[in-house]
Amino acid sequence: MLDRLSDLEREFVEVEARLADPELIAEQAAYAEVAKRYRELESIVGPYRQLRGRTDDLEVAKEMLRESSGDDREAMRVEVDEAESDIERLTEELKVLLLPKDPNDAKNVIVEIRGAEGGEEANLFARDLFEMYRAYAGRMGWGIEVLGTDPSEMGGFNEVTFLLKGDDVWTHMKFEGGPHRVQRVPVTESQGRIHTSSSTVTVLPEAEEVEVDVDPNDLQIDVYRSSGPGGQSVNTTDSAVRITHKPTGVVVAMQDEKSQIQNRAKAMQVLRSRLLKLEQDRQAAELSDARRGQVGGGGRSEKIRTYNFKENRVTDHRIGLTLHKLDKVLAGELDEVVEALIVDERTRRLGDE
Repeated sequence: MLDRLSDLEREFVEVEARLADPELIAEQAAYAEVAKRYRELESIVGPYRQLRGRTDDLEVAKEMLRESSGDDREAMRVEVDEAESDIERLTEELKVLLLPKDPNDAKNVIVEIRGAEGGEEANLFARDLFEMYRAYAGRMGWGIEVLGTDPSEMGGFNEVTFLLKGDDVWTHMKFEGGPHRVQRVPVTESQGRIHTSSSTVTVLPEAEEVEVDVDPNDLQIDVYRSSGPGGQSVNTTDSAVRITHKPTGVVVAMQDEKSQIQNRAKAMQVLRSRLLKLEQDRQAAELSDARRGQVGGGGRSEKIRTYNFKENRVTDHRIGLTLHKLDKVLAGELDEVVEALIVDERTRRLGDE
């Protein structure tokens, strides 16, 4: 690890010198790329230099401990303990920093939520999840853009698709993909009985056009009249668009915008992201056992998280975390759950190193 850190420090010095080059400064795109690499290296080189400094401090403190007595000896013993503690902390921090980066870390995400099992109650819960993520996005300082909606009869969502933009969006949202189960008394239940329903969440890294090459000949594009709310101009023109990617069978439909061109652009945006995720999953499967997708069957037994209203409880089944603060989680306070999932992933990845 120390050899690798030493190499990164040398690169950091070289990149730092390049940033002062007038020719590079004149090239905006190139300068931005080098500046990005500088920031990446700085986050590693800083702790590495601290580690090296504290290692030197430890050697000095140990030497002085051998030569001291009385109160001075006790002070040196404290210095040794503190230096060893700092070295251990910085070493663990650097191990995490040196883990291979997730290729999607810098990407925005597209989130799709669908009512799954439980009829209209599942659709109402899909809306609750959407509101939860919208509130969480506000807390995190992210932007949100609704790409498409399919409202249900009682005000829920058969499906809602939205884009989240901002720093570390993928890092914090990638764990949300999968079936989410809710246990509560539905508004349609007259006897007060608790029902179990589920909605599915799919989290996709936003794909740039250059990342996914879509052959126009592989697309079947259908236009039709919007059937949902949106005003006279929406419902009386063929503005809705459905795109089918024939090689994979992936279908994306958009109808919220009044313009067919706008709906087509949004549908292509979602299609590219779905195709990117399919390819990433295929590559990952080649390196490991074939794994289940995020959504699964959407059934009650295949769940990543349960939201129990009666007990004000939320349980993430992947890490065995239970919090009795469902009301706060649904209000967007997802930090405790997400941070626990991030720590769990890092721990497992460190164990694989």
